[in-house]
Amino acid sequence: MADPVFDAVIAGGGLSGLSLAAHLGAGPWRDRSVLVIDDCTPARRPAASWGYWTAGIGLLDGVAYRSYARVRVQAAGADDVVALGRYRYQVVRRSDLERVVRSVIGCCPRFALRQGRVESVTNGADAAEVVVDGHTYRACWAFDSVSPESPGRSADARLAFVGWEVECAVPCFDAQTPVLFDFRIPQAGRSRFVYVLPKDRHRALVEVTEFAGRHAISSTADELGAALADHMDRFGRYEVLRTESAVLPLRVAPAARRSGRVLRIGARGGLLKASTGYGYQRIQRDSAAIAASLAQYGHPFGLLRSRRRYRLFDAILLEVLDREPAQLELAFGQLFLANPAERVLRFLDEDTRPLDEVRLAATLAPRPYLRAASTLLLAHASGR
Repeated sequence: MADPVFDAVIAGGGLSGLSLAAHLGAGPWRDRSVLVIDDCTPARRPAASWGYWTAGIGLLDGVAYRSYARVRVQAAGADDVVALGRYRYQVVRRSDLERVVRSVIGCCPRFALRQGRVESVTNGADAAEVVVDGHTYRACWAFDSVSPESPGRSADARLAFVGWEVECAVPCFDAQTPVLFDFRIPQAGRSRFVYVLPKDRHRALVEVTEFAGRHAISSTADELGAALADHMDRFGRYEVLRTESAVLPLRVAPAARRSGRVLRIGARGGLLKASTGYGYQRIQRDSAAIAASLAQYGHPFGLLRSRRRYRLFDAILLEVLDREPAQLELAFGQLFLANPAERVLRFLDEDTRPLDEVRLAATLAPRPYLRAASTLLLAHASGR
């Protein structure tokens, strides 16, 4: 007897896979057959959390275990606490997201969550095929967050970070105020800053983050770890409770997401914003759009698309950073300290009007950006 054909198989139980499952289970697809393959066993799954800002109430916003009304910005000689207005900076833990999604799946009788190693996701003759530990699952649609990237696809920049969850012997952190970026660390010829997500006055996740342009060589995890250790020396005695690290390729051009009945999602689908590396909210919007498209059109391709001018803005910033890494500190400092936070966050969400963008641009030093725009225009004209 042939195996059943699922309505959908979601390959990968990370942020994008779990988010899509939640959006499908909360809508008209709740009665369909959906299989989620979690390709990382609990014993091997790293602890993780995701930060994001929001001005509304999304499907999974109730999962957030921290919500902040302000952030600290330490850049360009300034040290300011910035009120976020109607926005909140929120944090979702992987464990909480998994718990809520399992609850959603539990209310959908034909949803299933299984563990296994995803070996391939392909478009077959009459169905998508997902091979898990040697067994082939067939589906009308497959959503792929785990397949390797296409070889030879270069990155426009890379974001690397090393983070430690630490507990300090004495109070060191403002429990109500994350540090969005602190550039007061040696830059080593690159664009580096410290990010601090406090849990209480003694405990926090502290990360050193580095942007590396197209032609730069990213620092190794050991080098970033050494920079983080130097930064932590100012806090006296502390214990490292957990570590995390990653290198994320950042790309301006839209990813090739569709292959027949297979759709790439998450970072594999190009949903990390090239100028910031943030992706949580973009993944939520994408998941909602996929669920709505399936319900309305019977296919998942009615997606939200990034408007061209925002891709141009990202490309210009990355070109500037490739030439002058120190401009990142100036840009972030000028944007957040010379503008209302709501305007900046709307811009990063790609939800501003042209007048907002003119006002933001007026706070930046024009020369590096005009030079970068000219370089990109000439490259486009010459076909490079």
